[in-house]
This record gives sequence, C-alpha cells and structure tokens, in this order.
Amino acid sequence: MSSAHYDLVIIGTGMGGGMLAYALKDTGMKILLLERGDFLPQEPENWSPEAVFDHKRYKPPETWYDATGKPFSPGVHYFVGGNTKVYGAALPRLRKEDFSALEHEEGVSPAWPITYEELEPYYERAEALLAVHGATGDDPTDPPRRNPFPFPPVPHEPYIEDLKSRLQRQGLHPCFLPMGIDLREGGRCIRCKTCDGFPCQVHAKSEADLCCVRPATLSENVKLMTRTFARRLLTDPSGKKVETIEIEQNGAVSLIHADRFAVSCGAANSAALLLRSASPAHPYGLANSAGLIGRNYMVHNNTALMAVAPGRINPTTFQKTMVVNDYYFRGPANWKYPLGNLQLLGKLQAGMLTADKPLIPRFVLKAFADRSVDWWVMSEDLPSPDNRVLVSSSGRITVHWTPTNRRAHYRLVSAARTMMKRAGYPIVLTQTMGIETNSHQCGTARFGNDPRSSVLDPFCRTHDVQNLYVVDSSFFPSSAACNPALTIAAQALRVAEELEKTP
Repeated sequence: MSSAHYDLVIIGTGMGGGMLAYALKDTGMKILLLERGDFLPQEPENWSPEAVFDHKRYKPPETWYDATGKPFSPGVHYFVGGNTKVYGAALPRLRKEDFSALEHEEGVSPAWPITYEELEPYYERAEALLAVHGATGDDPTDPPRRNPFPFPPVPHEPYIEDLKSRLQRQGLHPCFLPMGIDLREGGRCIRCKTCDGFPCQVHAKSEADLCCVRPATLSENVKLMTRTFARRLLTDPSGKKVETIEIEQNGAVSLIHADRFAVSCGAANSAALLLRSASPAHPYGLANSAGLIGRNYMVHNNTALMAVAPGRINPTTFQKTMVVNDYYFRGPANWKYPLGNLQLLGKLQAGMLTADKPLIPRFVLKAFADRSVDWWVMSEDLPSPDNRVLVSSSGRITVHWTPTNRRAHYRLVSAARTMMKRAGYPIVLTQTMGIETNSHQCGTARFGNDPRSSVLDPFCRTHDVQNLYVVDSSFFPSSAACNPALTIAAQALRVAEELEKTP
C-alpha cells in the first residue's frame, strides 16, 4: 500500500491525458501521470516497414474479441504518448456543422452539448501547442477561425501538385491537410516516407509525448509513472467520490490517493477501467447509472484506396498533404446526405503491404506501390447503443461493433474511385477496414447535459461521481468524419481550465 497523495491523478498519456497534464503543469497542483507502457525507443526499426507492419514491433501482445468471440489484435499502442506515437499527425478541426444534429442517409448524428464557438479558442491554443501547419481559407468546409494557422501548410510535392490540378479540372476543391509536423525554421522534420503509421525516429511529429508529457514533467509538480497498469478506481462508501486508484507495477499492487481523477486511456480502455471499477455503490460499473459506459462505440468507416497509373512512377516522398472535402456534407449528383472525407495517406511501400497480402510476390507489390496514389476514405460511424465495449471478470475485452452508415461510405468510395479514374488512374484497389482498425475509437462515455442520456457533463466530469473526469475520445457524442486528435486536445485544454477554477 502507498501513502502517496496527489491533487490529480491522470490515467493515460495520450492526446487527452498528456494535454491535460501540460495545461495544468504550472497551476501548483500535485499531479501524477500513469502510463501502462514505457517510452517508445528511438531506433532504426522505427522506420522499417517490415518491423512496424509485418512484425508489429510496437503493437502490444493483446487480444480483444468481437461479438461472436472471434479474437483480433486491436489498433492500440501502449507507450508514453499513446497512439499519437504512430498516428499520421493529421490535425483538422471538426466542421462547425458537426456540433449540431446532422441528418445522414441511415440516421441522425446527434448534437454536441457545446458549440463550435465554445471550443474554437481551445482549438486555436491546441494548434499553437501542436505546431499545426495549414492554409487558412483553403477548404470551403472549414469552420470559421479567429486567427490563421500557426504555420504555413506542408507543401505538395510536384507529383501531388499535378494531381491537385487534375482534381481541380473536375470541379473539385483539393486542399492542404492540417498537419502537426515540425517544419518550422530549424525544425526536425525531414519529410520522409515513414511518418504515417510509423514512430518518428527524429521526434518531428506533434505527439502527446513530445509536445505535452515531457514538457509537463519538467515541472516539479508533475510526476510520471510508467509500466503502471490501472486496475480499478475505488470510491468512498457513498459512491459519490473516488478516493484511491489501485495500480499494478511489476506484479505488485498498491493504492494511490488523490482529490481528483481523470481517465484518459482511450475509448475502449477507459470504458473497461470504469466497468472493472464496479462496487456495491456502482454495481454496473463506476459512473454508470445511465447504463451508457461502453455503449455508442464508434470507430469511423474507413477504406484504404490505392489508385494506380501503370505508366507513371510516383516519386513522392511525403504524400500526406492533401484532403478533399467536397463530399463531406453532400454527395455527387446532388445527393443530399453527407458522405465524408478523403485524405492522402503516407506513401505506401511494399513492406507495408506484405502483412495483408502475404501470397503476392514482393516485386508485384513494389510495382503497384511505386505507381500508386494512396487515400484514406473516411465516413462517419453513427452512434448505436448496441455497439459497445464489455469487460469480463478476468479483464477480457469484448467489442460489439456492427458498422453503421455503410451505404454512405460505399457511395464515398465509389465517388473516390470515379475521381481517380478521371484523373488518369485506370486501376483502383480498395480495402475496407474491420473491427481491428480502431485508432479513431470514440463515444463510450458521451458527454451531455442530461444524466439520463449521457455519462459526462460538458466539462467531462461524470454526472455520478463528483471528482471523476474522462478526458479522451470517450466523450464524443458523434464521430464526425474527421481525425479526432485535435478535438481531444482542445477539449482537454477546456477541461483543464475548469479544473483550475473548481476546487
């Protein structure tokens, strides 16, 4: 047992927990950051497609299960910085309309309990802290901004600039993708091929580790404990206040006391921790009086699209610079419902493809990869209470997920295929992602004003437990069709401001 006592314990060091710690580092609060993993090493394998994708060097040896009991390896990474250690560093804001109820072909994306205008100042702060590069006024779907991006956009390489012209001739509006990479004067980024999906060996991505956790721990008020698993949270007898967290380090179990606790483990693992923390006062899981912990799990509808021009080599090194949002709110041919987002992937390489296509000779994969342009096709996954995360008494995580809004997604894939064929790419290959591709997971502890229909209040404090917060993508009531990292960071800054005001 430990007698240590903190003002705030933050469980998880990803974009939510890391940004929360950074924002509070100078407040005088005594803060403890807990991370189940360790620092990801800087090593040659960081940039090896075979090590990262074939051998899954940085994936945990962890198995989750789907609703039928079939095992799968989840897309999670347990390091200081969480999934931001390997993310593609795309940092767009949600569109203004995403904060309101939005009708889709297969249902309604619910409104958020806060407006875009309320979050906009925190978006701006997050963009500054994460050194976001973008072009103000470039994207016609962009929400209004008070000030321009902190840094100019990541420029397109000549091949992508030519593709941009081909798309513009179709009446489309290809734009610069907001990116968090260090291209500032004297910056570390060398614009390599191994960014999207890889750890950065030169620490040039705007990760929670580098931008938030390491600066936070320079403060004498912030302590980081790695290789520390959060087993459960324990309340006082009334169940209204968390008193301690039970942790495990190297097989030893101990307790840590704090005045307040913030759960930032990622949508699935945050839900699992709260469900594991069931007690007589909270028999169905901590802060779960509405029965919504783990429910409304969303992960986006995602398809990788590879457009190949057999007679043209694509010499691009850093490909992830462009986004097409023409179909974000409505489809082609006057289709009135939203379809989603098209953004370039980091340049695919043969070694990245062999894990999924082991029977195809490597030279064939290389020939295709050398001649391809690669896109990530992303549509909103609508919330459903039947899509949920469950945890057994032994700690086994089960994810029930039946994709929603699939018809809209397939319309978007079709529109993307047509777009690229018209641009001169006769071969278009697609692969729709399954349950294991959950890097954009969200929604398992949605925030709202009504305790009967939400887990958290608009500042991410649980309705049931006065000193417990959930600060990661769990709070999303809808998934929108944008990368979630910047929105998580902005809300973490907003929550930090509230924590500082609230004793």
